[in-house]
Amino acid sequence: MTRRRIGFWYRLAAAIAKPPLIVLFKRDWRGMENIPAEGGFLTAVNHNSYLDPLLYAHFQYNTGRLPRFLAKASLFTPFFVGRIMRGTGQIPVVRASTDAAAAYRAAVEAVNKGECVAFYPEGTLTRDPELWPMVGKTGIARVALLTGAPVIPIAQWGANEFLPPYAKRPSVLPRKTHRVLVGPPVDLSRWQGQEPTVEVLRAVTEAIMVDVTRLLSEMRGEPAPAELYDPRRQKKGAA
Repeated sequence: MTRRRIGFWYRLAAAIAKPPLIVLFKRDWRGMENIPAEGGFLTAVNHNSYLDPLLYAHFQYNTGRLPRFLAKASLFTPFFVGRIMRGTGQIPVVRASTDAAAAYRAAVEAVNKGECVAFYPEGTLTRDPELWPMVGKTGIARVALLTGAPVIPIAQWGANEFLPPYAKRPSVLPRKTHRVLVGPPVDLSRWQGQEPTVEVLRAVTEAIMVDVTRLLSEMRGEPAPAELYDPRRQKKGAA
């Protein structure tokens, strides 16, 4: 199996979400040819607005390769939203618990069945003051090494102009553009077959985030910082 059937719940979610997104946003989606036509794969996407998962899902839906997101378990609690999350095959993650490992096992199983699993490696909205990607968490590296599946880096921009991080009100006018740039698979060949030690997982994650950042730099037309923003380092500095 290489492609998921769209199914009732994905069609329902698209019918609800797509019309307002089409009205509110113009689209500049590039690099779609880098999305694999067949087989399992991972996508690594930057996160700079509470709205960008919907916009990214719109993009990914239109590629014909339906994404399965690793999403906060709390999103599965509300009755209707939770039913859509389960019906579309999204994967709940309970942070700081043994259930997090179960989520990664589910991701591995999905990729091995030929599906697309979408990761937000930062794990939360970027804290970088200029909205560049942060240091990523190593879950995506673990799944990539276990499956040997390609990791497709994806940069997006525009949702943050409509709804900046932690903003309470959107900026509707002028109409914003959701921009996506998809790169070729991250070159992880040097780590294939290695034991997934902490050092290896961090190195793989850094390689993935460097590619995502490079794509965002190209999209924004400005140089990215020399180092990825690390919120843990910032906390230590503040202390």
